[in-house]
Amino acid sequence: YFKKESIEFAWEFLTKELNLKEKDLWVSVYKDDEISFKIWKHSIGVAENKIVKLDEEKNFWPSNAPLLGPNGPCGPCSEIFFDKGKEKGCRNKNCNPSCECGRFVEIWNLVFTQFNRVDKNKLEPLPQKNIDTGMGLERMASVLQGKESNFEIDILYPVVEFVKEILKKGDLDLELIYAIVDHIRAVTFAINDGVFPSNEERGYVVRKLVRSAVWKANILGKKEPFLYRLVDLYAELMKNPYPEIDKNKSDISKVIKEEEKRFLSTLEEGKKQIVEIIKECKEDKKSTLSAQRLFRLYDTFGFPVELSKEIADKYGLEVDIEGFKKLLEEQKELSRKKSMFEESIFSLGDKINLKERSEFIGYSDFEAKSKILRLIKNNKEVEEIKEGDEGIVILDKTPFYPEGGGQLSDKGWIETRQGKFFVEEVFKAEETILHRGKVIEGKIIKEEAKTSIDQERRKALKRAHTATHLLQAALREILGTHIRQQGSLVDEDRLRFDFTHFKGLSEEELERVEDLVNDFVLRADKVEKKVTTLEEAKKEGALAFFKEKYQDKVRLVSISFYSKELCGGTHLENTSLVGLFLIISESSVSSGIRRIEALVGRKSYQYLKNLNKDYKKICSFLKTKPFYVKENIEKLNDELKKEKQRVINLEKQLISLKIEEIIKEKKEINGKNYLIYELKEKQKELLLWLWDLLKIRITSLFIFLVSSYKKENNFICVASSDLIKEGISAKDFLSLYKDKLFLRGGGRENLVQGVIIKKDNTFFERLDNCIKEFLKRK
Repeated sequence: YFKKESIEFAWEFLTKELNLKEKDLWVSVYKDDEISFKIWKHSIGVAENKIVKLDEEKNFWPSNAPLLGPNGPCGPCSEIFFDKGKEKGCRNKNCNPSCECGRFVEIWNLVFTQFNRVDKNKLEPLPQKNIDTGMGLERMASVLQGKESNFEIDILYPVVEFVKEILKKGDLDLELIYAIVDHIRAVTFAINDGVFPSNEERGYVVRKLVRSAVWKANILGKKEPFLYRLVDLYAELMKNPYPEIDKNKSDISKVIKEEEKRFLSTLEEGKKQIVEIIKECKEDKKSTLSAQRLFRLYDTFGFPVELSKEIADKYGLEVDIEGFKKLLEEQKELSRKKSMFEESIFSLGDKINLKERSEFIGYSDFEAKSKILRLIKNNKEVEEIKEGDEGIVILDKTPFYPEGGGQLSDKGWIETRQGKFFVEEVFKAEETILHRGKVIEGKIIKEEAKTSIDQERRKALKRAHTATHLLQAALREILGTHIRQQGSLVDEDRLRFDFTHFKGLSEEELERVEDLVNDFVLRADKVEKKVTTLEEAKKEGALAFFKEKYQDKVRLVSISFYSKELCGGTHLENTSLVGLFLIISESSVSSGIRRIEALVGRKSYQYLKNLNKDYKKICSFLKTKPFYVKENIEKLNDELKKEKQRVINLEKQLISLKIEEIIKEKKEINGKNYLIYELKEKQKELLLWLWDLLKIRITSLFIFLVSSYKKENNFICVASSDLIKEGISAKDFLSLYKDKLFLRGGGRENLVQGVIIKKDNTFFERLDNCIKEFLKRK
């Protein structure tokens, strides 16, 4: 069926199933689509004055396609509108769906894809017609519930009212409030699906949505985190169709709250930065805030350009928005170029026309008789590869597992009558498996070959891969089902696993995870693999991940009741073969993404063996038995602390004798005292003590003290209370000059402390200039 039937179905659904009154409905058709016009008029019975003919901008898909393109499938549209009534909108007696006053709401669209555009205004009929049709669910709900806006329907209105109450705002700010409500709903569902805020790919979209909502709330006067509280409301409102939101609401809230706090801190830091930049512009008699400055605030601090403009406006400065947009586009273009593979294995197919389909038989066979189909050297097809040369071999079938799904490839040998080729890496490009390596004997030509993988390496990879599945199962059991894989590396008896989680794991949590994985190992559960449909695998509860692209047929790896994952990698037959599972590190990859590294099999055993050797050496050094090592170390540590304190006390006495000499180093600018002093070969604990001595003797002082001890350079920067009242803050100084002086640290308005990352012969001269510049501004 085509136009007549699809129009009838749409009308029947709206008027019979949803019980909309025919008198409230209008329709539009494309101006040249007489067939649709006649169907509406004669078959459906819509009055001619309620059928509006619109141009290709309004009623063609894509919009303006005949004139402007793109080439390809296209066609006319026919839309159904709900009439809110003559008292709504512009109230003009000639008002119809072509008017954008708001009286008419589009509730249904029918796109008849019947043409192929080949050139400007040149449309050819498609041999197979297509119907693209549907409605907006929330828009229809607003019509059926008699509401003016989607945000007034039953699943959104309570959230809107909650935000209005928190922000103490009325209907004048509804557009901003609607955006906040919509953004956080999207974020709630995204996080539930395992997409956490980050600086990459989908995670960056989630981060931008949270930051946009925080920024809008900031405009409305809210300076503290509160968006996370909306999750509970969404969980309650949506728990029938989406029970998983209710189940995971606590974890989702925590992620959003952390992201809110982080961006609110960024906003405060950015505001200080831009105020200082504006003051510099004023001093230099500049009337415009440069694109470079705007871009640095945006790129380095994530500071919204809209806020930069708002603050600049208050100071009477213009902002170079066009220049900013140009820099932003240049950055995007640079990112696009970086993502292009120029000489990679993936571009190889374009250069040599890879067309072979290699059969992978490595799940069951570790050796095979294969046929060499093609040889490649220096990205060109060749007839032979000689001894000592590197190249790529393509086989008709292979036991070599190509790198994929986080698992490194097999290694091994390809042997022929005339030579031997060592396979170092195996990749897959489309359907072709490529074996990269080096000829170690004779030469390799296109002939029959014996192929064999390094079976010990394969066993070690299988141990690590099965252990990775056990680790994910343990993490989900102990931390929650919000845990989702974000990346992995499966190496010989070693694994790295990246996953979504909002904070670092405690020692207790790591121990519980490690114990549970080892319990899974000791259960000696069978590892089952089967090929099934994607739909069936999902019904069985298999974990699938956003970053992977799955075919209709998938490989499901199941371990007892606790692990089901879609996976093409190689695995053990039984969990007991993993051996000892040992976590060696847990760290942060980025915001909301954690990383665990672990060892299994021989490497975990060797790791413990080395630890035991070191432990025995410590026992020998301490002249004690293993049982008393901890006690002896604690005793030694206490003695060292006492000695350190004794040294510090002696150094304090020496500094006290020099205090008047130190005070003479004081300088003055604009009626303000400042002092720079270095404690050479002194421990950082003395810095605060020296400040306590100085503040008694000098009432108004900005001070920067450095301690150089061994290879570490620490600092404190302090502003006395009277200077704080004048707007002179140690925190502001650090914020402004940390990059120029290579400082890293933090603190309060009156005192900051940290380390000097790079301290050369010019450091103190540059520091003096920076302090002078800072105090002059104030």
